[in-house]
This record gives sequence, C-alpha cells and structure tokens, in this order.
Amino acid sequence: MRQPSLSPRFSTPADQAACRDLLCGGSRSFYTASLLLPRRVYEPATALYAFCRIADDEIDLADHPHDAVIALRQRLDAVYAGRPMQISADRALTDVVQQFAVPRTLLDALIEGFTWDAEGRRYEDISSVYAYSARVAATVGAMMTLLMGVRDPDLIARACDLGVAMQLSNIARDVGEDAANARLYLPRQWLREEGLDADAWLAQPVWSPALGRVVSRLLEAAEGLYARADKGIGGLPLRCRAGIGAARHLYAEIGHEVGRRGWDSVRQRAVVSPRRKAQLLPRVLAAAFPRRTTSLPPLAETLFLVEAVRAQPLSQLLGSQSIKPVSINPPTVAANTTKSENRVSRVLDLFERLEERDRQRRQQAAWQRPGLSAMSPQAVSVD
Repeated sequence: MRQPSLSPRFSTPADQAACRDLLCGGSRSFYTASLLLPRRVYEPATALYAFCRIADDEIDLADHPHDAVIALRQRLDAVYAGRPMQISADRALTDVVQQFAVPRTLLDALIEGFTWDAEGRRYEDISSVYAYSARVAATVGAMMTLLMGVRDPDLIARACDLGVAMQLSNIARDVGEDAANARLYLPRQWLREEGLDADAWLAQPVWSPALGRVVSRLLEAAEGLYARADKGIGGLPLRCRAGIGAARHLYAEIGHEVGRRGWDSVRQRAVVSPRRKAQLLPRVLAAAFPRRTTSLPPLAETLFLVEAVRAQPLSQLLGSQSIKPVSINPPTVAANTTKSENRVSRVLDLFERLEERDRQRRQQAAWQRPGLSAMSPQAVSVD
C-alpha cells in the first residue's frame, strides 16, 4: 500500500478532502500542474493551496481588508504554535509547515501581496512590479520547491524567478481585464516614457501602439526570467520536472500569444490554441531529463524569500516529521517517453478547458457589475 505523503498529526481525512475540493474548484493553473506531480508533492500542495485560496478570498472580498489581514495573521500564529483553529485548511497547513519546515516569512509575504491587491496599489517601476510578483507568485514557487524536498538556495532562487516570470505573463495578458476592475500593474514609469498617464489611461483604458510597447517590454523581462528558471528545473526531483516544465512553457506561451496579437491585451485576452499547445510537448518533455544547473544570484526582490529558507533548516521546527532533502542532481532514470507524452498532452488539454471555464465565469461576473461589462476583453485563441 502506498504511504501518504503528509503525516496527519493535526488534520483528518475529511480536512484533506475539503482541501482537495477547494483545489479542484479553484485555480485552474495550480490544479492542472498538480496532475503532473507525484502524490508525495500533490497532497501537501493541496493543503497549502487551500489556505492560500481562503486567505486571498477573505482579503479581496472583505469590507475592511485590514481587519481580515489581522485575523489571518492570528490564524498563522496558531498554525505555527501547533494549535490550529478548528478550520480544515488550518489543520492541514499545520501538518505541512511542520513536516516541510515552511518559513513563516513566505506565508506572511503572500498575505502581504493579497493586501496590496485589495488596496489597489500601483507600481512605479519594474522593481516594484517584481516586489509584488515576489509576494503573490514567487512565494508559491518557493513553497512548492520545499514540498518537493528541495531546499538548495540556488534552486529556491530559480523557483522564485519562475514565479515572477509567470506573474509578469499574467499581468501582460490581463491588462484589459485588470482595468475593468480598476487595477493596473504595468510600471507607471514605463507608461510615462511612452507618453501615457497611468490614471488617465485607467479612467479610459484603450489600446494603443504606445501601450503595446509597454506590454512587449514587460514580456521581454519575463522571457529573461524564464531563461533563468530553466537553469534550475534540472535540479528538481525527476518526477516533478514535467509538471514544472508544463507550467513554465504554458505561461510563457501566453505571452507569445499576446505578441502575435500585436501586444493588444485590452480588447482581447489571448489563450493558447490546441495547435500551439501540441507544439509545446517536446519542450515540456525535455524538462524531464537531467540537465546541468547553474548558480545565479537571486533577484533583489526575492532575496528575502531565499534567505528565509536558508535560515530555517528542516530540523528547526520542534517535533516536526520532516522529509529528507533530495540531491540537487538526482540520478538519471530511464523515462517512458510515450507514457509521459500522453500524460502531458492530457494535462495541457485540461488546462485549456479550465481556462475557458474560468474566462466564462469572469465574463459573467463582469456583466453583473454595472459600468464594467463593456470593458471586459474577449478571449482570443490563435492558431
């Protein structure tokens, strides 16, 4: 019998089932990537996702976000004290942070990023966009790497690079949709350099060649970070590489689709077409084979996450039942290429179907908000 990957000291099977339900009904990207991860990573990842999803909703939907943040930090206090509140996600999260020694800094940073969203914060330059992306995306990359049994600082830094790159792809794709919700994540400095006033544009969000150049510049920055992340994927456990590779190439391809549409993500929302998706298979499968890793310094904006992991070894949490970290260069294992290709193909297909489902939900929600529906971009799938 296969042993569960998560030692249930605090959570029950019902708690873990509740976390799985949240995952299946929530993030399409997180859920889809999880299908390519081994069970020992998937199970704790569902617990981690459940808490993050609840935290995001409670802050984003709260009438008083500051009070919601205080309540969430109190829940984290209880989790890290080993006395979780009687909430399924909190009990499951307590098992995760104890077993995998997840630094509190990572979860605090994630909540801070959600708070910035609720505040409608604007970002002056690319460094401040990186700082936001570090909180809402690089934190997840770092925590997922810990769940894989990897704590090497170089690989944590590459996971943070990937998280920031994926967030930049999201920002570039969702310019029109974010504007419909009175949000703007493009660097104000870059907009000024193109003769655009951020506040005036947000009041009347229309596409222009000048805006397209800003979007193109953002995606160029993302491409550089994807290249940095590639230098770390080969250091992950063999069975995790295809899942991470799938997420990396799917998000990068979203940016490529935006480029094919002339960098216009205001009047339309690009998604990956079936033909493009099929073309990703060789690149995703290539990630399953060992490759040489390269040491690079972390981004200045993600350094605090890397240092938080470095400062907390597996043995630091009292009473933890931690797993052993894996080697950063695991032994080569013969891969069943046909089987792997079929799995990746099915997952990429599911990714597209869930993307369409989420798009329809967002459109319906936009129509229910007076004055916003006319601004919602259409999704465009490019062959």
